[in-house]
Amino acid sequence: MPAIKEITQRLGSQDAVLVTVDSAQGSAPREAGAWMLVFTDFVHGTIGGGHLEFDAIAQARSRLSGTSGEPVLRYALGPSLGQCCGGVVHLRFEKVGAADAPALARRFAAGCAPVALFGGGHVGKALVKVLAPLPFAVTWIDSRDEIFPDDVPANVECEHSDPVQAAVADLAPHSRVLIMSFSHAEDLDVVAACLKRLRERGDLPYVGLIGSKTKWATFRHRLEERGFRKQELAQVTCPIGVPGIAGKQPEVIAVAVAAQLLQAPLP
Repeated sequence: MPAIKEITQRLGSQDAVLVTVDSAQGSAPREAGAWMLVFTDFVHGTIGGGHLEFDAIAQARSRLSGTSGEPVLRYALGPSLGQCCGGVVHLRFEKVGAADAPALARRFAAGCAPVALFGGGHVGKALVKVLAPLPFAVTWIDSRDEIFPDDVPANVECEHSDPVQAAVADLAPHSRVLIMSFSHAEDLDVVAACLKRLRERGDLPYVGLIGSKTKWATFRHRLEERGFRKQELAQVTCPIGVPGIAGKQPEVIAVAVAAQLLQAPLP
């Protein structure tokens, strides 16, 4: 998750209790595997809010103070808890410290879908900010090394690649790819590299190209000239972003694109 670095640093100096949804039946605010990390003065993550979370935080802090308790507690989400979801949730409580930080970092990172973002322009910068709190591990790629800001979110790794399309071969498996470079020529080369990788490995669940239908018509013709078939070109999304959002501001586009990324199938 985006705050892995902050969490591991904090665990270096104080213990916490990891609260995980062990199982959920019926209507429940979060799914099995959802978690929060509770420190004496800080909470990261959420298991759904409301009285369930309030009670779980109290339970966790009681255990931090030395009180023992069952590792898994059952919560009926009804009137007795001040909630009306109607389901049942089992929460697991685990005390963790500095020695557990590396394993927790790997566990949290495993829940982040890889995203490759080509382009450090206005929309790219806005998108990086929108993706910061979301479960994505972002590789931000540009042929201009000086384009990246000094301060980027914790879930973002910056990569200089010239030629920019060379980075496609080394992307993490199942990466969601967003293409929005400063140059249409670069965009075309990145799309072609993605299509080649899809032909060889088939492991990019989403390839999105910023631009209009007119831009895509031009690209489609040029890609056909490079030997790509219509069924291969159908794997590219252009324009990008969930339908129905008409704004052109970078921040608006970023929100629409982030929503579409969340719709992409998991591997």
